[in-house]
Amino acid sequence: MRKYTSGAALAAAALLALAGAAAPSSAAPENAPGQAVKSHVVQQNEQAGGYWTAEKMRNATPGDVLADRALERGVASSASDVARGSLQKIESMGLKKKGKGSSGGGQQTIATEEVPVEHIGKVFFTLGGSNYVCSGNSVTSGNGSTVSTAGHCLNEGPGAFATNFVFVPAYDDGAAPYGQWAATELHAPAAWVNNGDMTYDTGFAVVETKNGATLADTVGATGVQFNADRGLGYQAYGYPAARPFDGSDLFSCLDADSENDPYNPQFSSQGIDCDMTGGSSGGPWFIGSGHDSYQNSVNSYGYDRVDYMFGPYWGSTIYNTYNTAAN
Repeated sequence: MRKYTSGAALAAAALLALAGAAAPSSAAPENAPGQAVKSHVVQQNEQAGGYWTAEKMRNATPGDVLADRALERGVASSASDVARGSLQKIESMGLKKKGKGSSGGGQQTIATEEVPVEHIGKVFFTLGGSNYVCSGNSVTSGNGSTVSTAGHCLNEGPGAFATNFVFVPAYDDGAAPYGQWAATELHAPAAWVNNGDMTYDTGFAVVETKNGATLADTVGATGVQFNADRGLGYQAYGYPAARPFDGSDLFSCLDADSENDPYNPQFSSQGIDCDMTGGSSGGPWFIGSGHDSYQNSVNSYGYDRVDYMFGPYWGSTIYNTYNTAAN
């Protein structure tokens, strides 16, 4: 997730911040335009099947460049379309053990280096003939094989779905202790697939089983929550790759309260203090602190010279997308 904007955009954003944005209404409208889901069954010729060598992984482009294109287009739904519906909470399953944080060396950053976490990992995929890397997380699901990430990490928004999509849990400096898990299905909100609407920059992949075991059987899966209160505290995880990071290690950012995006309030996104860079896109946001609590958003985008990470509000539309993938 590379920080991106122009000076003119920041100036305009400041005016928007002063003017303020209308708060979402308390009830979600029926049949809101963003509620539809687009799904893609991965064909055999689109599956990774040994495509990802260590060299290709190292050379993959951070997927934030795809988010940049969506930011430049500026497509967004109205506040009423992303209003809160009823609270949805799905419990975690089979979590193995907690990761243990440690301070990273080198340049001082807001983000803190973490030891690998079994259910959090890197996502690799191909779009438009180019190879990209993002972050992702294993989430609770009926199929036991669902991975959350950013919408721009599995679909061009608008445009085609990714090929060669794999999830590599607990990635650590080139090591893949649980192997590569190839996607069999990709799901994203129709508003993202059709329009590249940043309001809905979230996607879910269903991955293969290995020797009869699901992803959740192997690395566990975290609970998820939708239509939660706004302004909550979050801990976000990801694999940032641009300076001063190199993509080899997991990092996290912790903030006691989130704030609405003042620069582009039409996205209805929330932000936390964080300086993770490209490659962290799609990494999970957990309510409160600790990666075994409920996931409630993903790393989506940021701005130059602003140490904030923004994530989409997980309302009814993203719940519908999750539910389609999970079941």
